Amino acid sequence: MSEPGEWLIYRGAGEPHGGISQLPPPPPWRDFAGGDDTSSNGSADRRLGGYRHEAELHRPGAEELEMINAALYLRRPLLVTGSPGAGKSTLAHSVAHELGLGRVLRWPIVSRSTLLDGLYHYDAIARLQDVQIAAHRASSGPDGTDDAGGTDGTGTGGARGAEYRDPSADIGSYIRLGPLGTALLPSALPRVLLIDELDKSDIDLPNDLLNVLEEGEFGIPELERIADRLPDGEAEVLTDDGTKVKVRGGRVQCKAFPFVVLTSNGERDFPAPLMRRCIHLELGRPDHQRLATFVRAHLGDEAARAGDDLIAHFLERSRSELISTDQLLNAIYLTDAAAPAGRDRLADLLIQRLDRPR
Repeated sequence: MSEPGEWLIYRGAGEPHGGISQLPPPPPWRDFAGGDDTSSNGSADRRLGGYRHEAELHRPGAEELEMINAALYLRRPLLVTGSPGAGKSTLAHSVAHELGLGRVLRWPIVSRSTLLDGLYHYDAIARLQDVQIAAHRASSGPDGTDDAGGTDGTGTGGARGAEYRDPSADIGSYIRLGPLGTALLPSALPRVLLIDELDKSDIDLPNDLLNVLEEGEFGIPELERIADRLPDGEAEVLTDDGTKVKVRGGRVQCKAFPFVVLTSNGERDFPAPLMRRCIHLELGRPDHQRLATFVRAHLGDEAARAGDDLIAHFLERSRSELISTDQLLNAIYLTDAAAPAGRDRLADLLIQRLDRPR
């Protein structure tokens, strides 16, 4: 056991020191290992845990499995509700990992989110600027002066000397599909789409989603109105994955309906038309075994055993207080890594009730 204060990096002494070099590696769920290595799925690792192979003995409950498979069979969105930290978002990553469906497309919802945010974004300002720059270059000579040779300043002489290019040909360069739009691209296997915390949206978004989720397609008006002028009626656009795909006729239509997971903390009710189009799964409070498996997946078996008393205390508190499993992970990691003398006191500081008066 370390002496009190020995684990502190910032000491509040006002004197500069090199203590930051003693900071240990981050918790697995906060490890943002950016760089050249793009082979790993960092988001899945943070959600599922770097030690998930040690938690393979755990299986979801029968009802949970049935509802997930019902959504897969029926090609219906899965609406997952439950308290914060119950594992709602992790469920989407778990399905994608087990079924080999690639990176989870995540659309985090905020109060300002609109349907268009999830479908696509068209950067009209950037396109206008590029068109103006190209027109200026075409109408100017090598020294930047007007090549028209006339006094009207139109620059038609330079324009005639340059090869004409239809400005609509490169419109796809200014369109990027959002997570929902990318999920609806035609593919042999379904993509997994996580629409996270839908209850944070404004009142209109749940209803706005109805038609797209029912029909599995949407149009891009900026492409639809010039489709007859595009080469083969196609435009190449950017996806949420960062790759380029061709969109024909200005419409995106899925081939395999995506596995859509809508999560909610239960802060609001949703309209009946949305509810009848979804499979609803309510995640209850996890028991001791499930919490231990959750800790083991992220921190390993040794940390799970060392934090068994914290898990038991967490369960006891969760019966009357709103607390999150994320807080439990923080407490077990920090008390295990730093091992301060005031272990229980530090754990209580980290696991504060979320429903307390502010």
